[in-house]
Amino acid sequence: MSESKKSTGAVVAAVVVVLAVVAVVVGFQVLGGSGEEPAATGGSTTAPEENPAPAPGECTEPPEPPTSPMTFDEVPDQGIAEDSIWQATLATNCGDIVVELYGDKAPQTVSSFLYLAEQGYWEDSPCHRLVPQGIFVLQCGDPTGTGTGGPGYGFGIENAPSDGQYPPGTLAMARTQDPNSNGGQFFIVYEQTRLPVEGGGYTIFGEVVDGMEIVDKVAASGLGGSLGPEAPKQPISILDVTTEQQ
Repeated sequence: MSESKKSTGAVVAAVVVVLAVVAVVVGFQVLGGSGEEPAATGGSTTAPEENPAPAPGECTEPPEPPTSPMTFDEVPDQGIAEDSIWQATLATNCGDIVVELYGDKAPQTVSSFLYLAEQGYWEDSPCHRLVPQGIFVLQCGDPTGTGTGGPGYGFGIENAPSDGQYPPGTLAMARTQDPNSNGGQFFIVYEQTRLPVEGGGYTIFGEVVDGMEIVDKVAASGLGGSLGPEAPKQPISILDVTTEQQ
């Protein structure tokens, strides 16, 4: 739901709640960069050996973000995921988060996700932002860890709920005020959240089917991580993303 960061602020009245939520959401993503032609299918990558799997319920030290994140020239062909359901495993330094991807409902978004996973775009990328007030999301997908990085292309909104309701476990795209700024950043909702529908809403392209307890644990750690005041205190980084069609 998408990528530079703003704090939600204190909630003191209904109007302030709306303004705070809008400020948070539209600040989710700033895109930039360049790239290459999409692959014909989504695929998988191999987790780096230097990042061993953590013990259950524990997190290992996160890796350093990549020094030269990948960028691409063109939006991947939406035919990669069209009319299909996929599963992706996000291997993190806190354990695996497994998500189901709705290629039938958000074909362009899922095709982009599969392509970036195939390219290894998210290897060693930190989840750079936690929002614990007004809305409740863990935001990931920017290899730079700054909230300003993107894959070099953008695309439009798909499958956004008309009522603005995003249940726990929802996987959605982050973006700026520009409805065509979806790219590489995404977020996982960990408590029921309502987001503005003005401007088109935010693409839902999947849901967490296993590992939600990891997101909940990171959220419970609060704010103040090494990446800045909006970063989760418990660092979590995506080490690798593997995908398979269901």
